[in-house]
Amino acid sequence: MEHHWLLVLLPIWIVALVSPGPDALLVAQTAASAGRRDGSACAAGIGAGMAVWSAAALCGLATLFAEAAWLYRLVVLAGAAYLVVAGLRMLAAAGRGDWHGTEEPGIGTLHPGAFVAFRRGLITNLSNPKAAVLFASVFAVTLPPNTGRGLGTALVLGAACSSALWYVLLARLLSAEAVRVAYRRAERGVTAAAGACFAGFGAALALREAR
Repeated sequence: MEHHWLLVLLPIWIVALVSPGPDALLVAQTAASAGRRDGSACAAGIGAGMAVWSAAALCGLATLFAEAAWLYRLVVLAGAAYLVVAGLRMLAAAGRGDWHGTEEPGIGTLHPGAFVAFRRGLITNLSNPKAAVLFASVFAVTLPPNTGRGLGTALVLGAACSSALWYVLLARLLSAEAVRVAYRRAERGVTAAAGACFAGFGAALALREAR
């Protein structure tokens, strides 16, 4: 079986993975504020989200979105709403100087715990419709039509594991003691900036879809 399509798929995937966005921002904020364990749990949640999107793409997500444009719009608007709400909660926590005031979805909490960090990473990834578009479009264009179950499973696992590994590495780098000390000194400002970015991502998605 020819695998030249990997030469197209891999560079696109690598660039998309390392590009900054809500996932990277969340891992950075979690690792710097709560440490390596919670940062790694958040990275694992993002990897789980990537597995969901890649599996959906293999099952015909692009065709579904093409046939039901309303569903795509619903996914975008729901994701945008989550990002805006999460960002506003971070901004509110920064304004109060209260790092323990948000338990759900956990944004802004200083030590959310591994389970909450995992859930936060999963929901943030699933709320980002760019991931859906990436997998749906790239898989539809590059994958051969006779993709078997084994190859499909390998691609899903590859997307999930490579995502988790990349964000775990990011979490390890940003959970270093020197980074955490610097973060604590500027925690309110960093949290406010992160909240503004989350809200900005969500607002931009909603405005684009409203055009």
